[in-house]
Amino acid sequence: MNIGIVGLGLMGGSLGLALKKFGNKYHIIGYDHNPSHQKEALLLNLVDEISEDFEQIKSCDVIILAIPVDAIIKTAQQLQNLPNSTTIIDLGSSKAKIDENIPPLIRHNFVTAHPMTGTEKFGPTAAVEGLYENKTMVICNPEKSGELQRDIALKLFEDLHAKVVFMDAKEHDRHAAFISHMPHAVSYAIANSVLEQEDAQNIVALAGGGFKSMSRIAKSSPNMWEDIFRQNKENLLESIESFNKEMHYCQTLLQEERWEELHAWMLKANTLHDIL
Repeated sequence: MNIGIVGLGLMGGSLGLALKKFGNKYHIIGYDHNPSHQKEALLLNLVDEISEDFEQIKSCDVIILAIPVDAIIKTAQQLQNLPNSTTIIDLGSSKAKIDENIPPLIRHNFVTAHPMTGTEKFGPTAAVEGLYENKTMVICNPEKSGELQRDIALKLFEDLHAKVVFMDAKEHDRHAAFISHMPHAVSYAIANSVLEQEDAQNIVALAGGGFKSMSRIAKSSPNMWEDIFRQNKENLLESIESFNKEMHYCQTLLQEERWEELHAWMLKANTLHDIL
């Protein structure tokens, strides 16, 4: 099976790395607009070959779109007039806008998915083994995909040892805003609030594990996350409002020295990890 991976960064590169373990079962063709990414992907053995001809990618049995969400929508417009048997899988972090903008002619070719995994790193050198293993793979609106395409995607995800969950695209975006997109906004805010107050020497001298954990994802690609924030704007604003409400409540408890209530507020937060 020929698999064309468009985008050879963390998600696409890690996918190629995982599928190459199956030997001749999959032939991985990589495509990336960045020439240095092409060279790195070959050197790191993330793909079997690189193609600079998008027509070759369009002839693959499976096309994986591991690129920013705005680019997924743009690229979808270039994938019309494909054979009915072609499977296109996008790995975008927001789904509703993508789902709404897939050309109707090829909607059955598409499986819209979101792997709930990743790191703050990007580019081919960020690719890691086992990125998808035992991680949740959300498939949105599976009823809009062709039966063949669903079956191929499910077999592919099974080979990745991912745990598949089905969900409506709009439902996915609301949940993702709270558990992924808003935490990224918070991490960017934490990083910027400290940069406004502290100089570099103080940050290096005093930053411990807690600060490093909370600010780690502030290293994520602004290009990618600007697109995600734009596509999921309304849900993200709702999640930020909810977060701000909690921060304001904490601020009030501190100002009014309501220590028992503050303690209870912290205890409630502790229970989150009983279900994670």
